[in-house]
Amino acid sequence: MENHVVAYGEYMPHGMCLLWKPWLLMLWAGSDLLIFLSYTAIPIALLMVLRKRTEVPQAPLVILFGAFILLCGITHLFMIVTLWVPIYPFVGWIKLATGLVSTATAVMLFRLVPDLIRLPSPALLAAANQDLHGEIAAHQATLASLDRQVRERTAELEAATRALAVQAREAVHRSSNMLAVVHTLAVQSAKGAPSVEAFLPPFLGRIRAVADATRAIATEEQTAASLPKVVEAGLAVLKATYGARIDASGPALLINPTAAQHISLAVHELATNTLKYGLGASDDAQVSVTWTADGEQLVFVWREHPFLDRSADPPASEGFGTMLLTAIVPSTLGGIAETLRENGELLYRLTVPLPAVVAVPVANDPSLATRIIATSFNA
Repeated sequence: MENHVVAYGEYMPHGMCLLWKPWLLMLWAGSDLLIFLSYTAIPIALLMVLRKRTEVPQAPLVILFGAFILLCGITHLFMIVTLWVPIYPFVGWIKLATGLVSTATAVMLFRLVPDLIRLPSPALLAAANQDLHGEIAAHQATLASLDRQVRERTAELEAATRALAVQAREAVHRSSNMLAVVHTLAVQSAKGAPSVEAFLPPFLGRIRAVADATRAIATEEQTAASLPKVVEAGLAVLKATYGARIDASGPALLINPTAAQHISLAVHELATNTLKYGLGASDDAQVSVTWTADGEQLVFVWREHPFLDRSADPPASEGFGTMLLTAIVPSTLGGIAETLRENGELLYRLTVPLPAVVAVPVANDPSLATRIIATSFNA
């Protein structure tokens, strides 16, 4: 039985159909050759893509397309051969393989149509990429803002830490000054005191005056006290006892802690004296406390009238109260003080430079008033 699958001797070459015309043979063979070469290059290019881009979706479909195109190219190659050698059975088998592969490709392609439709278009990908860049820029701006806020908060924290350190040093400095004041008051009050009973009342009264000044500072700004409140605290006992016979007036002025302490001490000494020789000795006695402040100096005046004249009494040595009023307080504040007794009136006038008493911001170095008080007490 003749094998028609491989036998081709009884067929005539395809060139006979073209009458063996050279130009037609060259046209036919040249076209098939170009198709074969192109159909061979396309699968090679697809294979290179798959090797470089392993994340390509639907890689089996790409492989089927490559096989289908390659078989089509082989078919065209054998068509060139049939121009001279009638191997039509072989060409038939190649076409069958091409048909089967193309059918499988078509079936898979139709099954993947919904997935392929869902693939985003280049325009959508570009828009999504642009949105992503926008989000990245927004996140970078947020990070930059957070970084700037962190730097600002860090700078604020460092400034607050420095301020706390300055305040801590100032608190220690003030505490040292306060202890120096208390020590001086104790030593000077003890001089000339014949007994503990004679020492304690004036000493404790002076300590209360300092405490009242300190409380006046605490109720105001950290480095300032209200002069009216300092005077009011020093006159509180007198006003509670004698009422309208006590008068105080002057401008609202914020003074520094040193000035508050020493003016409070002066008011206390003057109030103690008037309890003995003024208001306490005469029902007609009155006390007037005034202060004025111009651009250069503060003038603090204690006026008491009528004043009990004790000039007939035997002279006594100058006590600490007098030294406090006429020497320590004015020297500490960089000013001068005078006490006058004439025409039945007692006048105490304290004149100090305004910059030495007004409240100023806390400095790292001791102020002029602080240096003066330290020098006076140490002396």
